[in-house]
Amino acid sequence: MRVLITGAAGFLGSHLCDYFLGKGHQVVGMDNFITGKPENLEHLSGKQGFSFIRHDVSDYIFVPGDLDAVLHFASPASPNPNSPYGYFNLPIQTMKAGALGTHNTLGVALAKGAKYLLASTSEIYGNPLEHPQRESYWGNVDPISTRSVYDEAKRFAEALTMAYHRFHGVDTRIVRIFNTFGPRMNIDDGRIVPNFITQALEGKPLTVYGDGQQSRSFCYVTDLIEGVYQLLESTEHYPVNIGNPQELTVLEFAQLINKIAGNDAGYEFNPAKRSEGDPQRRQPDISRAKEILGWEPEVTLEEGLRLTIDYFKDALVTR
Repeated sequence: MRVLITGAAGFLGSHLCDYFLGKGHQVVGMDNFITGKPENLEHLSGKQGFSFIRHDVSDYIFVPGDLDAVLHFASPASPNPNSPYGYFNLPIQTMKAGALGTHNTLGVALAKGAKYLLASTSEIYGNPLEHPQRESYWGNVDPISTRSVYDEAKRFAEALTMAYHRFHGVDTRIVRIFNTFGPRMNIDDGRIVPNFITQALEGKPLTVYGDGQQSRSFCYVTDLIEGVYQLLESTEHYPVNIGNPQELTVLEFAQLINKIAGNDAGYEFNPAKRSEGDPQRRQPDISRAKEILGWEPEVTLEEGLRLTIDYFKDALVTR
C-alpha cells in the first residue's frame, strides 16, 4: 500500500509511520509541527518508501500519485491547560484539525479511491455515566466547556466520516483511542504519564491532583498501533474502542511508577481543581475489538512503563 498519515511527527503518527514501513508499505507523512516534533521522524530521513510533506491539514491537501489509505491523526491531544502543546492553548487549531482537517482528508480519500481511518478518542464519551464505556454509549459531554474544543471536534469528525461513508461510499474506519503511552511522548506534554515519570526520575514527589481516586486505563503504544492496523485491514465501518481495560486509580498509578523508577520521594496531593470536564473514570470495553479484529493488548502495564521510563531517561538528558 501507499498511505498518507497526517500528524506523522506526533507520538502516535511517528509510530504508525514506522509500523507501515516495517510492513513494506510506502508512507507519505504530513505534519505542520504545531505539536509534532521533527526529531520523531529524523530516523526516517532518506529511508526508502518514506516521503514527507510539511502542511496544515486545515488547508486544502494535494498529494501527488495514488494512495491506498489515508489515516488522519493530526490534532493537538493534551488536556493539560499548562502545556503549550495542549488544546486549551490551541483551541482554534484543534477545532480546525478535527473539522476542516477531517473534511480535507476525507476529500483526499474520496478522490484517490482510498480507505480512510479516523483517529477518534475516548474523550467523545466525556465524563461518562456508563462504565466501562462501550461504542454504543453516546457520551456525557459539555459542548461549551474549555475541554469541548477537542471533544466536539472529534464528535464532529466521526459524524462527517460516517456521512462520507454513507453518501459518497468512502471505505471508512473509526478508532476510538484510549490513554496510550510509550516512547516519543512529549516530555512537556502535561499528561499524567510524562508528568509522573519526569518527577520520579528527578527524585521529586509525584503530584496527585484531587484525592487520586479518579481512574484511568493505559495502553502501550505498540498494542495501539497493532490495533489500528488491524482495524484498517478489516471491513468494519462503525467505531471500535482500542485501549487496555486494566483500570487503576491515579494514586495506584503513581505508586507503580515510583516503584519501577526507584523513587523514594513518594507523592503529594494537590487539592487544586482538575481541568474542567476531566472524567472521573475511564475504561474501555474492548469486546468489539476482540470479536471483530481478534485484538487485545499484549504488553503489560509494568513492561510498557519500564520501556517508557528508559526513553524518558535519555530525553531528560537532552531536554
